Amino acid sequence: MSKKNLNFKSISSLESVERVIKDAAEALKNPVAGLADSAISEVLSGALGAGVGGGLSFAALYGLGTVGLSAAGMTSALATAGALVGGGMAAGVFVLAAPVAALAGGGVWLAAKRNQRRLVQAKERMLQEAIRMRDAIVSELGSTVEKSEDRIRRLTALNTLLQQAVKDLKADLAA
Repeated sequence: MSKKNLNFKSISSLESVERVIKDAAEALKNPVAGLADSAISEVLSGALGAGVGGGLSFAALYGLGTVGLSAAGMTSALATAGALVGGGMAAGVFVLAAPVAALAGGGVWLAAKRNQRRLVQAKERMLQEAIRMRDAIVSELGSTVEKSEDRIRRLTALNTLLQQAVKDLKADLAA
């Protein structure tokens, strides 16, 4: 299953499951609560990478030519950097910009990998909690204690939502 087809593409998309789990916990705590009582950083890493790359480019601009940030210093630095790829000053601009782009892209990639790992861990935790709550709801529905129609409707609705959450989380984790 591609990321496009996942049920939960981000940690924030798991909030709906979290709300259902919280509501199930509240319903189990209060044995008379019924349906009416229900309350049913990739960019930063990229910016950090761009900042580091910008610092490297600035240091190269400062030190490659006649040292300093005068017009003569900058033009000689750009010409020296451009000569590295067989060009002149214009090519030097691209040579000095390359670390910014490379480190920004690397920062975004690392953040995406870290966030993906966190998302999988969050889905695994949510799955275990959803299964635990679903089993508790089913047990509560099956108990011999007399319940109001309103409470039965709430528990039944929660059971349905938890079953769907379990199904969707299992599908995402299997992908």
